[in-house]
Amino acid sequence: MADDGGLPPGLTADVKALIDMMARGGIADLSLETASVKLRLRSGQVVGVVASAPVPVAETSAPRLEETDAIVIPAPMIGTFYRAPKPGEPNFVEIGDTIELGQTIGIIEAMKIMNEIAAETTGIVVEILAGNGQAVEYGQPLLRLEPRPPA
Repeated sequence: MADDGGLPPGLTADVKALIDMMARGGIADLSLETASVKLRLRSGQVVGVVASAPVPVAETSAPRLEETDAIVIPAPMIGTFYRAPKPGEPNFVEIGDTIELGQTIGIIEAMKIMNEIAAETTGIVVEILAGNGQAVEYGQPLLRLEPRPPA
C-alpha cells in the first residue's frame, strides 16, 4: 500500500496534519465530519474514512503524545481511575515496572462497579498520566510505556 494509506491526494496532507495536532495536544480520539468526508482517528489506529468516492481505510502509524516509540494505554471507559486495589494498598504499577500482557494496571470505577484495566501490551512504565481518584474520559491516556526489547 502507498505511504498515503490510499487516501485521496488532497486529503493525505490534511490527515497527517490532524495526526500531528493530536500528538502535540495529547488527543486520543478525534472525529471529523464534512460534507464529503467522515474521519475518525483513535490513538493507535485510523478507525474509518468515508469520502464521496469509495476510499480504502487508511493505515497509518499511531498518533503519539511525543515523537517516540512510547506506547500509550488509554482509558477504555469513562469513570474514576484508581491506581491501587484499595486505599492504603500498593499501587498496581509504578514508573520503571515491567508490565505484561493482561496485567492489571489500575481500576476504573463506573456506575459503582470497579473495572480492572488490563494491559493490552507489554512494556516498561515510563510515565503515569492519570492520578489516583482522577475522573477520566474514554480514550484518555493513563500510562505511557516504553516497548520492551525482544527477549
